[in-house]
Parts: sequence; structure tokens; C-alpha cells
Amino acid sequence: MEPETLDLESFLPYRLYRLADTVSREFSRIYKERHGLTRPEWRTLSGLGQHGTMTATELGEQSAMHKTKVSRAVAELERRRWLTRVPDENDRRVEHLALTKAGLVAYREMVPLAKAFEGELLQRLSADERAAIVRGVAALEEALGGK
Repeated sequence: MEPETLDLESFLPYRLYRLADTVSREFSRIYKERHGLTRPEWRTLSGLGQHGTMTATELGEQSAMHKTKVSRAVAELERRRWLTRVPDENDRRVEHLALTKAGLVAYREMVPLAKAFEGELLQRLSADERAAIVRGVAALEEALGGK
């Protein structure tokens, strides 16, 4: 009897990972060309742009990034003078991160590009397929407690 194998190409977790990675890489070309950002730097910029002041821990949770990636991204955005760190008054181990004016300018420049990318991506699908993928992703997020 032969051992059971797993066909990765039809295994849903693998397919979702590959799809997310492909979409992320395609979008990364835009912010890399525009601002020379890495994926963690973009996720940090966009998280702060959307939510305002956050801690590194909150950024990591929001963006599903490991703390070392968050730390490197924060250091690079600070080097560019796109974010500031303010120590917490009650706990000096915690820093509150916020975008500077220059960081907000970069973020606001990227928002319409991100929305256009999403629109172009979804236009590759029929209206029924778009509705199905939105429902399917939402259902998986809810089932996994992610939203």
C-alpha cells in the first residue's frame, strides 16, 4: 500500500497562500516603483495611514507581520522621516508610531493607486465571480474568527 500524498495544487490553504502571494507581488511593483518600499514598509505605511497612531505590536497584529519585520519597516520609515516614535508615558517599552506629514503625503498618493489596482484585479472577473469571491473570503474570515 502506497503512502497517501497531498496534491498541493488542489489543497485550498496552499492555493490561497499562492494567490495572496501572487496578488501581493503584483501590487508591490506599484509601491516599489513609486517609493522604493518593501512589502513590510508598505503594510506599515498603510496601517498607520488608515488607523493613525499605533504601537508596533498593534501594527504586527493588524498586518499579520512578525515583530522583526515590523521593527525593520518602522526603522526604515523613520529614517525616511515618514514616521515618528513617541514613548508611552506609562510604559517606556512601548512606542506610539504615527506618520509625519511626508509619510501622510506618500500614503495619500498611494491610496488611489491601491484602489485602482484592486478595481483592475476585480475587473478580470465576471460580476458573479466578483460577488462570489467577496462572499467566500468573508465567509472564510468569519469561520476562522479573523474578522
